[in-house]
Amino acid sequence: MTDTAVIDSTDTLIAEIATALKARGVVPYLGPGAFALLPEADCPIPRNSLELARRLNAKVAAPGRIRSQLTAVAQFIESRRHRKTLDNILNEIFKREVPATPVHTWLATLPAPPMIVDVWYDNALESLLTADAGRSWGQIQGLSHPQGVGEWVKYYAPGGAEVEAAAASGWETLLYKPSGSAAPAGNYLISDSDFVEILTEIDIQTPIPAVVQERRAGKNFLYLGCRFDQEIQRTFARQIAKRSSDKHWAVIEGELSRNEARFLELHNITRLDLPLDEAIRRIAEAMGA
Repeated sequence: MTDTAVIDSTDTLIAEIATALKARGVVPYLGPGAFALLPEADCPIPRNSLELARRLNAKVAAPGRIRSQLTAVAQFIESRRHRKTLDNILNEIFKREVPATPVHTWLATLPAPPMIVDVWYDNALESLLTADAGRSWGQIQGLSHPQGVGEWVKYYAPGGAEVEAAAASGWETLLYKPSGSAAPAGNYLISDSDFVEILTEIDIQTPIPAVVQERRAGKNFLYLGCRFDQEIQRTFARQIAKRSSDKHWAVIEGELSRNEARFLELHNITRLDLPLDEAIRRIAEAMGA
């Protein structure tokens, strides 16, 4: 009887998500965990923060006590070898062709979501959206202080040309990369100093562009490939979804940490305890894909 209730509950959630997606009422929020659907040998980029920290350590070895902490490792490289060295290493890691995961492929076929948030540094989703000549879209990327020179973000047309903020209002789909991206310009929000600066302002929403704030209003967020066991992850997710709907979903399989469970409960995020590829397949089927 319990199994039937679980199945019924999951089917109901999937139907709700599918209906909201078809109505363009959902903001997909994509994390690096989507790349866990690729075998490590087939994925040329890091699939999570720990793998990225290891790649950085392979280039410049950080002290043992911080070696697994991505922002601290990035800060060590920035402080000891200069910011340009850090950016060059990140470009080497992320500026490469990446196979599309089932999640990226599915997101690129959705009926023009008003906004997609992607918090990793790859260009897989940008490549898929660019290949769709009939799609109206553009992207906004977060900047580190050295890259931004007083700006919090930059705006890019599909071909990679930088454009003015006003252009974003005309995009049917907005791709928001708050942490930056390797393409087109190698913008990275990654080190301790980057986050100290942005976290002092994010609570009053200064770093979040007006068009992002407009497009999230009344929307449900769907978290895919995300974990919330670190404070920075939780802060970004909370602040980007601020003043949106009061109902959201997250696909997270398996055991949650105490902090994750509390975060989901506080922000009315209902969890689908399913493998990510299965969840995407079932949502697509419910949408009639």
